[in-house]
Amino acid sequence: MRFKTTFSAITLLFSLLESQAQQFVPLVENILSSFRGLSTVGKNTVWVSGSNGTVGYTKDQGKSWIWVNPVGYEKYDFRDIHAFSNKEAVIINAGSPAVVLRTNDAGKTWHLVYENNHPEIFLDDLAFVGKEGFILGDPLDGFFQLLKTSNKGKTWKDVSSDYFLLADSGEAAFAASGSSMKMFKDRLYIGTGGTYASFFNYYPKGLKIDKYDVPIWSGSSSTGIFAIDFYDLQKGIAVGGNYLDDKNNQNNVLLTTDAGVSWTKPNAPVNGYRSDVLFITENVVLATGTSGTDISYDAGYNWKNISSLSFNTIGKSADNKVIYLTGSKGNVFRLDL
Repeated sequence: MRFKTTFSAITLLFSLLESQAQQFVPLVENILSSFRGLSTVGKNTVWVSGSNGTVGYTKDQGKSWIWVNPVGYEKYDFRDIHAFSNKEAVIINAGSPAVVLRTNDAGKTWHLVYENNHPEIFLDDLAFVGKEGFILGDPLDGFFQLLKTSNKGKTWKDVSSDYFLLADSGEAAFAASGSSMKMFKDRLYIGTGGTYASFFNYYPKGLKIDKYDVPIWSGSSSTGIFAIDFYDLQKGIAVGGNYLDDKNNQNNVLLTTDAGVSWTKPNAPVNGYRSDVLFITENVVLATGTSGTDISYDAGYNWKNISSLSFNTIGKSADNKVIYLTGSKGNVFRLDL
């Protein structure tokens, strides 16, 4: 009996410590932009991008910011960004015309490295491993669009017809957080939504593409997988739901341990629609969306809501010690766990 009492007390103490340690600290507020692009470099550098042509970065973990909006693109919505350093970054916009811009001088100048004027083109997100990267776009003529670079985004090649990513009728990707793709050295994982929610496992070296159904909430244009993250090639999480019903958590998070072949529900789900998910460590995972943020300490099997603040995207420093979130009200926060 004494052991049980002591164990319960220790459990309660850890629970209280976890609750007290979680603090959301504002770094940027009230910028006239909805931030959905977020990229970190090393321990101190963070880049953000969003609507109204807004791009900015910090080199000191958010204490000071430099805004480097590309001239001539004031009405563009830059939904995703990838930074290589304090000086080099690539951004993409949502909608037509689709553009990819690149800077190598910390945003003093931006260079147009790709443009597509197709009236239905819509780029969703980009992912990099080293110098190689991909950009995913919504389907055209029944196939998801895929661009590839091998030189850090200086040039791009349309490989949509080389690796056909077949889309079902009404299926698309989401540009909610730049997180519908996860790239490894020899794998590219993609989560989709809309009428159908699917998961692509693309193996370029083996010239192989597998597509699996994902039983997350789907069936309409506002539902499906909005973000994925994987701790390794096998262990991953998909989040989403319905952004038009963002407090409904009926089926918004699923787990896989076999690279997307099969998916299971957690024991305790997230608290609503979630647009981004991120492994902080192997067991600590964060998910966020417009109706709040949840944390899991057991790799996604049990979730606890820690805030009702509205965010779109999560990022972390290279040493996993600093966590950042961006939102639709021109806000960037730091989360202290």
